Amino acid sequence: MKAEGRAFTYGDNVDTDVIIPARYLNSTDPGELASHCMEDIDKEFVQKVKKGDIIVAKKNFGCGSSREHAPIAIKAAGISCVIAETFARIFYRNSINIGLPIMECKEAVKEIEDYDEIKVDFDSGIIYNKTKGKQYEGQAFPPFMQKIIKAEGLVNYINQTSLT
Repeated sequence: MKAEGRAFTYGDNVDTDVIIPARYLNSTDPGELASHCMEDIDKEFVQKVKKGDIIVAKKNFGCGSSREHAPIAIKAAGISCVIAETFARIFYRNSINIGLPIMECKEAVKEIEDYDEIKVDFDSGIIYNKTKGKQYEGQAFPPFMQKIIKAEGLVNYINQTSLT
């Protein structure tokens, strides 16, 4: 599995209220959530983001509440992967549950800048910054997590495996 797109970079402690502001939580529709993704930290995010793009952030990405709305909004906005130095534990788990690939890599986060072209190989954990010609080693996803992500989330994975 691979992801490829432009980087949108953010700092430390990007919390779930910034990813999807609480005032929009009356909806569970992924498209509606996506239309407000990151708007309190980056007003033009939804106009700029394209399918396949990648969010890159520093420490503790996804801290705050435990709601799944945040990774759903990110995924529905077209983001193919989130790379961070560290993730809040519940955000990490929610991301895998809904099939949003995430990867920790301190070195990549330090050097990637807005709009750098990034390619991620989930099998090897390699993150390649095409703009700078640099490669970083992130943590490869274990095969069972790759299956969950490929199935677009845990519920779909369980449904698919129970049918076989």
